[in-house]
Amino acid sequence: MRFRHTFATARAGLKTNKSRSALTILGIVIGVMAIIIVMSISQGGSDLILAQIQGIGSRTIAVEPGREPKGPTDFAQIFSDSLKDREVEAIKNKANVPTLLDFTPEVIAPATLVYEGDTFRGNVLGTGPVWQEILDTYPVHGSFFTDDDVREKASVAVIGAEVKDELFGASDAIGQKMRINGRNFRIIGVFPRKGQTLFNVDELVVAPYSTVQDYLLGTSHYNAILVRARSEEEVGRTKRDIEMTLRELHGISDPDKDDFHVMTQADAAERVGIITDILSAILVSVAAISLLVGGIGIMNIMLVSVTERTREIGLRKALGATNHDILKQFLLEAVLLTVIGGIIGMLAGALFSFAGSLALRSLLGFNWPFVFPVSAAVVGFGVSALIGLVFGLYPARKASQKSPIEALRYE
Repeated sequence: MRFRHTFATARAGLKTNKSRSALTILGIVIGVMAIIIVMSISQGGSDLILAQIQGIGSRTIAVEPGREPKGPTDFAQIFSDSLKDREVEAIKNKANVPTLLDFTPEVIAPATLVYEGDTFRGNVLGTGPVWQEILDTYPVHGSFFTDDDVREKASVAVIGAEVKDELFGASDAIGQKMRINGRNFRIIGVFPRKGQTLFNVDELVVAPYSTVQDYLLGTSHYNAILVRARSEEEVGRTKRDIEMTLRELHGISDPDKDDFHVMTQADAAERVGIITDILSAILVSVAAISLLVGGIGIMNIMLVSVTERTREIGLRKALGATNHDILKQFLLEAVLLTVIGGIIGMLAGALFSFAGSLALRSLLGFNWPFVFPVSAAVVGFGVSALIGLVFGLYPARKASQKSPIEALRYE
């Protein structure tokens, strides 16, 4: 029997029971749709984070305390106190890091902000004046603090737009004093509204790191040191020089025993890519279970169909159809079901992914990009067709092996 005749017969068989055919492919539709949604959302999130990392500047290097996290047990290391003033002095020494352009230490302190009875829970970032240049974030009103403010441990602060709105409303915040963890800080600047980024500038208070260390934290160590290389070409050399300087300072000969880690923007992007790929693989694996369930459902329904159409099989064999013809017909029916389910799943997945990206933009304030994962669509479509072949083979083979005499006698 020619393929077009087999195809027409298989299509007619599916049309006979439209509602059952629709229910049969539901598992395939949900499986493919879930894979598309998971891959689209995770890829969109990855692209968003990578874009924000790149926006910090390709010349920016972060030196952080503790061993580089490579597993769940390593994340406790990031709270170590391996970065202090002597590390800052060693890094800024041109003899040690000749390609360094500028740098700033950083400390972070959770804080309660109070102004005339109104309170706001936020974070205070202690840093230096060069921070605004490194992150390209400048006050829209007022000004940033100076190196003199850092040396004098001045109680001055620049606040984010959300902090300003919550505490001061429409009134001018410049020159006003607010209490941060019980200490008065004079507001000298307000950042423009930027929305959600890697850290929410709108809810941030930025003050001299010396002030935050002494008056808010009571510590002598830093949470990070931001470094900017003179050029993109010298980023790799700058990173190596910092690592060699800190290892010599800490008496470390084995890099695996580092009590710090140095990360460029390329390193950060690679780390984000690895994390999102792992999470995507896990979520896709979970979503793929529904494809397996759908395949089992198709096999069961096809077995029921074979039983119901026993007389039809006997009649076709009596008219000259071979076992191979019967096998092709029922196998093609199973493949058609899964292919149709795959196509519907791809379309539904794209639609829900687009709706999801819009919802995330609205709810979270992120400019979440919509990404249609072509590779996931191709894999989902291919897997759905493969499931039709695998799970349709047993019912099709059972139908082809029926005796025509026994089949004609079946009631």
